[in-house]
Order: sequence, then C-alpha cells, then structure tokens
Amino acid sequence: MSDSTILTVEELDEGGKAAALMLALGEEHGQVIWERLDDEEIKELSLTMSSLGSVDATVIEELFVKFANDVSSIGSLTGSFDNTERLLGRMLSEDRVGQIMDEIRGPAGRTMWDKLGNVNEVVLATYLKNEYPQTVAVILSKIKAEHAAAVISILPDDFAMEIVMRMLRMEPVQKDILDKVERTLHSEFMNNLARTSRKDRHETIADIFNFLDRSSEARFLTSLEDKNRESAEKIRALMFTFEDLQKLDPASVQTLLRGIDKDRLGLAMKGASDKIRDMFFSNMSERAAKILKEDMEAMGAVRLKDVDESQMEIVTIAKGLADSGEIILTDSKGEEELVY
Repeated sequence: MSDSTILTVEELDEGGKAAALMLALGEEHGQVIWERLDDEEIKELSLTMSSLGSVDATVIEELFVKFANDVSSIGSLTGSFDNTERLLGRMLSEDRVGQIMDEIRGPAGRTMWDKLGNVNEVVLATYLKNEYPQTVAVILSKIKAEHAAAVISILPDDFAMEIVMRMLRMEPVQKDILDKVERTLHSEFMNNLARTSRKDRHETIADIFNFLDRSSEARFLTSLEDKNRESAEKIRALMFTFEDLQKLDPASVQTLLRGIDKDRLGLAMKGASDKIRDMFFSNMSERAAKILKEDMEAMGAVRLKDVDESQMEIVTIAKGLADSGEIILTDSKGEEELVY
C-alpha cells in the first residue's frame, strides 16, 4: 500500500489497528508492550507496521480515545521499513532488530514452508540445485504441489529425477530432521534472500537471467531493449556468463578445474568460443587436454539445452569459489571485481 493512500478506520483490520497504536505510542510508551511480545508477534506486528502507509489523525483519535490529546498533535503517521527499523532499534538489540527486519523483508508466511511457497520458482531452484538430493526431496515434499512442480521443472533433468526417486522412497521425516532443515533454510537462504531483496533491481534481474537458457535470455533481453534500452544495457553489463570465464587468471582457472567434472566441462565447451576452449586446454596437462578433446569429438552432436545446463553449472561453481575468496571474477567489461 503506498504512503500516499490515507487509511480510514473501516480499512484497518485488527493487525492494522495494533500497528497504528504502536506507531502512535512510540518508544517511550510502547517499550513496555514490545518487551512482552514473543518473536513471532513482533515479526507479525512489524510486517504490518512496515506496510501500513498513512493513517489520518482523526482515525488515530477514533481508535485511541484515551490518548486523543497526545495523538492528535501528531497529525498523521507513515509506516515504512525505515521507520519501523528505527523504532525497534531504540528498544531491542541490534542483532534481534536485524533478524526481524530480514524476516519481514523476505517472503511472507508464518512458517518456513509458507515462506518458501512465496519464493519465485527460479530463485528457489537456483538455490536447491546445489543442495543434497535428500534435502531437496524433503523441502519439495513440504511445499505446495504446484510450486514444487514449477521448481522441479527448472532443475537439471538428472538431478530432478534423483529428487523424484528419493521422494518416492522417503519415509516420514522425523521432527528433529525437519527442524534442522528449517534452521538451514533460515540461516543460509532466507536471510540471504532478504538481503538480496535490497540489491539494485538490475543486479537481481541479471542474476536471474544468468540462469536462463541461451534462447530465453536472448528473447527477454531483446524484448527489454525495445521497452527500456538503458535497463537492458545495465543488465547485460552485470550478467556473468560462461564466456566471461576467459578473464580468469591462470591460478583461478586451475582452481576452477579442480572443482568441476571433466565430462561436464567437455559438454560446456562444445558450445564455447575458441578463446575459452584454448584457455581451459592451456591450463591442463598435455595428456589431460588431449583426452578431453577426444571425449568432445566422441560426443558428436549434443543438445543446446545440455550445453547451456553444463555452462550454468560451471558458472555457479565459479561464483561459489569467488564467494569463498578462492578465485576472482570480473564483470563482462573486465572493469571491476564482482562479489557473490
């Protein structure tokens, strides 16, 4: 709801009334209430406050008659993420405020499985493709079937089939295992997702486009160029592709080679330029390069979809190594280091 919309008392549900009350009370009078709320209540109330918008003074007076003299001098209230964060920061520890704000900035839902149901399927699939198959099977068995179907259709075919087979064989999951999965999702995925939501929108789209197949990527970018050329150019500059790996230094290439399957590399290079092929071959032993070249020739014609999947897999591994500081990636223009 935009801040320019002035809410009437009829438009406020019980949660909205509570949020308006807490904003009106402020730090001095509200602290005693905040201290008696549990974490779930604080998260729910904070989420409502952050999206409340403007509340007219007459509504405040009607809701809180006994505080009319104090509240009427305020004029109006504007609920926003920043206002909510500042208010909580005066009463709660920095760590607790950060956790609560990350929660409410992330996808909506009271339980972890509700929240996952509101995560874009491409974003969720991108995260899950790097997890253990059994963990993914547990997660997909807990979310709505239609959302699970959308996610599994994006995962690589072999990995998706492994997930399906594990879900077929899966016994009822013990509570302690579910709790562990939920904690991992919260610490490694949801918190990162909430922080990512504050990134520049062009960065977010570039990250998503990185995982599209070649034809889809070209189609979206071409369409975007017709509608907003400036945004399309920004996104294209932020994207990191398989071909950008040719800017790696020799030490980084060798580190990457140790972390990738040579069969997948051969398949990825079937659709790569001569420059990036030469880069990988020159960083292998003569014997290893000869074997890989022979394997690539023996593959014959391959599906473009399989090539794209292999290239995306290797780019994902490279980003993981960059994130841990083992290699350095540069953007498509080679102008600056990218941090993932």
